[in-house]
Amino acid sequence: MDEYIIWLIIMVFFLIFEAITMGLTTIWFAMGAFVAMLLALFDLPVIVQIATFLVVSVASLVFVYPIVKNKFKIGKEKTNFEALAGKTGVVVEKIDNTAGTGQVKVGGQIWSARTVSGKELPEGTQIRIVNITGVKAEVEELIKGEE
Repeated sequence: MDEYIIWLIIMVFFLIFEAITMGLTTIWFAMGAFVAMLLALFDLPVIVQIATFLVVSVASLVFVYPIVKNKFKIGKEKTNFEALAGKTGVVVEKIDNTAGTGQVKVGGQIWSARTVSGKELPEGTQIRIVNITGVKAEVEELIKGEE
């Protein structure tokens, strides 16, 4: 079997694996296999093909991966806290930490809430989300002019 076919098979394997995982981890080895396949088409020695495969794969992984990772934000889906922290809303049910009651509306969603200070907040009070603990929003009252 010609070397270029072996490199083609290796490249396809890495591309399929990348498509399944979508983690930007094996695409770099597919690139290395592609370059090695091109060298095989020009009948360069196998040792040169293997060395090129390794150099291109590792170089892509080390230098290109960090740039692409930041661009596509792989694995950086915002959690509740990251998505809601700092957002403002309104108290729709009086917040009383002692009684364990209270709800706020933020971005069209209703959240059970408690105040960070322990202070009761009446319905209609403007708030800011400070933290999310479990399914409760920890909030603070917005001071006039802070909106």
